[in-house]
Amino acid sequence: MLTQTTVHLQTLVLLILVVHLSQPVCVDVPSGTEAVLGKTMKLTCISCMKREEVKAKTRVDWYYMKHHEKKENSTTNPKFHIYKYEGDSPVALDGPLSGRLTWNGSQDLQDVSISIINVTFNDSGLYECHVLREFEFDFFTPSVSILKNITLRVKEEASDDTTAIYSEIMMYVLLVFLTFWLLIEMVYCYRKISKSDEQVQDTATNYLAIPSEQKDNPAAPVTE
Repeated sequence: MLTQTTVHLQTLVLLILVVHLSQPVCVDVPSGTEAVLGKTMKLTCISCMKREEVKAKTRVDWYYMKHHEKKENSTTNPKFHIYKYEGDSPVALDGPLSGRLTWNGSQDLQDVSISIINVTFNDSGLYECHVLREFEFDFFTPSVSILKNITLRVKEEASDDTTAIYSEIMMYVLLVFLTFWLLIEMVYCYRKISKSDEQVQDTATNYLAIPSEQKDNPAAPVTE
């Protein structure tokens, strides 16, 4: 017979499996915006596919602008085409980040991120991630376009990430709560089992206390 704790654990595992199966594999997360001088920085760009987009052709283009204020004209704020992915091959293009860009995306092209190696102060600015998916049908070729902007700032030293600190604190609080809850469940189950054992023992004791004559010769039924 399963204890209540085992039932709770099985229910929890079942809920986790249901949630995992019901959620898509792709999760759209924002990119980091602060880079550390001399380190490697990943520019995260995620474009989750819909079911009809799985067989579409994907093209990815990355652009860089030194200043992120779009009100400036193109002569003082040029846009550089720094990276592209087309025909199943990533290519780093010539420009201000030439030789320091690497592909950091996934094979299914839902994650189309790139990384900057040996970050410098000149890498601060606006980065644009363009994702184009083209469908091939018999009579027409529709397409879906996605644009994401990342404003990057470069610092000499990494600043404290308050979000990470808050997440770590919440993780420890949750761990303490789950440990306390499990302890309560164990005490409850132990008391329930002990009470059941006491009832069985009392029943056995009462049975042994009955004289043997009454056990062997039960009372005859009363007849008229």
